[in-house]
Amino acid sequence: MAKTLTTATHEFEKLDRCGDLPHRPRVLLGKMGLDGHDRGVKVIARALRDSGAHVIYSGLWQTPMSLAISARDEDCDVIAASMMSNSHLTLGPKLLESLKTVGRRDIPVYMGGILPAEDIETLKAKGVAACFPTGTGLMDIVNAVRGATESHAEMVPSDNVSAQLARDISRLHNDGVSRAGAKKRRPKRVIGITGSPGAGKSTLVAQLVGEYTRRAEAGGEGSSAGGRCAIVAFDPKSPITGGALLGDRLRVDFNNLGEKVFYRSLAIGGEDYHAVDEIIELIGGACEGDDPQTGAYDTVFVETVGAGQNEVKIRDHVDRTAVVLTPGMGDAVQMDKAGILEIADLFVCNKADHPGENELVRDLKDIAGSRKIVETVATRAQGVPELLDMLLA
Repeated sequence: MAKTLTTATHEFEKLDRCGDLPHRPRVLLGKMGLDGHDRGVKVIARALRDSGAHVIYSGLWQTPMSLAISARDEDCDVIAASMMSNSHLTLGPKLLESLKTVGRRDIPVYMGGILPAEDIETLKAKGVAACFPTGTGLMDIVNAVRGATESHAEMVPSDNVSAQLARDISRLHNDGVSRAGAKKRRPKRVIGITGSPGAGKSTLVAQLVGEYTRRAEAGGEGSSAGGRCAIVAFDPKSPITGGALLGDRLRVDFNNLGEKVFYRSLAIGGEDYHAVDEIIELIGGACEGDDPQTGAYDTVFVETVGAGQNEVKIRDHVDRTAVVLTPGMGDAVQMDKAGILEIADLFVCNKADHPGENELVRDLKDIAGSRKIVETVATRAQGVPELLDMLLA
């Protein structure tokens, strides 16, 4: 099996197979239950990306509800759920019920993996749109995703606020179309998180929203966060196929956070933030009641693509910018170069448990002036409360 997958991956040609569709297919890939193997689903993700689709990978050990929320907030055209034996007949119907609960019962569910032949008709009878057992070709999956991609209607078929917000973002980002009557409001805080590829931005943002949510729930005197928060995460799209792998949201524990955080992934070329200001205003205007302060998103985190030295445009769209650095990024000469370090309102030295951290902090102090420097280990949430205090100040 491993040899077959490797061969298929190498021979799969990078070719835009989706450019003729109304929009780039948005596919949510996820694994429900206790299946801890993701090699196969990653092969599928690459094939879809290399065909021009935008693939949102939510990771392992997802619940039906966490997948449903992700599919809704990402305004997906289809969910591709990878299953292991003995859980599909239980989790598949629960996923369909969860989609109904979150306001997007119309999103089709494709199911693949270890599916006994005798169970396939049962799954379809329960509402699963298509089944792909082992041995299915990659082009069969690509063509099925193409078939699920239709023009975006202005309104989603429910009155769910988050579902409509997700659709409004899609139409604005893809077509530049803003729905008449859509409420817009600039949130209290818009925080940009940028830095080089591999610096740990996604993990850091996940820890920040987890801390933010805990504080908001605690409330009371001394709580420095209120309301809900949202994340807009940008990833690069392929210059060859137009496809993208949007994998940042897998760092966020939606099994526990549920609907407390709105998360939207978007693919761009370079620093093309053409719609980000209006997207942020749409998020700020989305709330459950007529009062914009009731259930509103007070804070929005904007995570950039892995940024180079000259990628600085995010500063024009946010209120405060944190630049994330890691040990080993370069010597003091790199610190003196113009570019991304100049836009920082504060510096985050992540992976502070790695060798070279002391040297990094020392070199930063030479250029930081009055700007703060925070040391973090995002994988352990070390330094995250202190960083959030500074970002919310």
